[in-house]
Amino acid sequence: MDLAEDAPVEGWVLPEAAYIHVPFCRHRCGYCNFSVIANRDDLIEQFLKAITQELNALERPRLKTLFLGGGTPTHLPNPALARLLESLDQQFNLSDLTEFSVEANPEDISEAKLELLACKGVNRISLGVQSFQTTKLLNLERGHTGDQAIAAVELASQYIPNVSIDLIFAAPSESLKQWERDVITAIQLPISHLSTYALTYEKGTQFWNQRLRGDMKELDESVEIDMYNFTRQSCQQNGFRHYEVSNFAKAGSRCLHNMAYWKGEGWYAAGPGAARFVNGVREVNHRSTSTYLKRINDGQSPVAEREAIGVVQYAKERAAFGIRLIDGIDLRALSQHVGFDTHTLLKD
Repeated sequence: MDLAEDAPVEGWVLPEAAYIHVPFCRHRCGYCNFSVIANRDDLIEQFLKAITQELNALERPRLKTLFLGGGTPTHLPNPALARLLESLDQQFNLSDLTEFSVEANPEDISEAKLELLACKGVNRISLGVQSFQTTKLLNLERGHTGDQAIAAVELASQYIPNVSIDLIFAAPSESLKQWERDVITAIQLPISHLSTYALTYEKGTQFWNQRLRGDMKELDESVEIDMYNFTRQSCQQNGFRHYEVSNFAKAGSRCLHNMAYWKGEGWYAAGPGAARFVNGVREVNHRSTSTYLKRINDGQSPVAEREAIGVVQYAKERAAFGIRLIDGIDLRALSQHVGFDTHTLLKD
């Protein structure tokens, strides 16, 4: 195919999505490889100022989706969380906002926290449940019990219309029957979205090191496949449409923010380790919270990596993400967007 690999994609439009990374957590779980900082709540005040300063470079863009992830955004004390939400309302034009998501852990859920979120326009909450079985939660180094997880979901549903939960399967020594109980419990609760992920052992995490020492063993792949298939069947039978490899949703409850990622649309991002994609350029902030804060405080850019995405790479990435979507990808529409026959590209 006679096409310059680094030729830019033409016709970018301004993003209508934004992601804010809140790095604070009570502790780092053994499998976690995200940009997270624990036991450093003394940095929250600096973080709030840094986020505002970083977003000041934007010209109050109009958003359709806004996503606060982490870390654990709800770990912030209510006054700090309120300030962050108020700052975002000032930095972005939220008049057309359709989906406002906030990640949360069950141990942070309270009526006061939920009232605050609802009052500030949050209409989707993503709870890091991971399991409803206390023994499994202990193995995963989570900070809540199974009963707390159930109570958090039920309480959240009284304030936030769209409740999503994350579950982890293929945990060490987990049986198919144990996973089936987690799935059955989940679909009987007042949720509209379910994300399920097989436990992965990321380099640099505690679980990675434990596996290397032989202290932790992965489940057999055949059991993992059985768990995945049970999830698909159970969700289909209970009104949860499988729309992406790891995600299931009731009608009208797909995660619109993540769909923007998977469809190759642009998005803004701020915070430690946050990655943005604007006008065909991908940037990633420094993962270290302290380094991020120092750079912002010193008037320097927090960006650690920058890459202009050429038209060929963009087409390949769009096709790869399209495979993740159960509906697939329209290669004709992609060809029109990039200006060449993507069928030919993907055959190369």
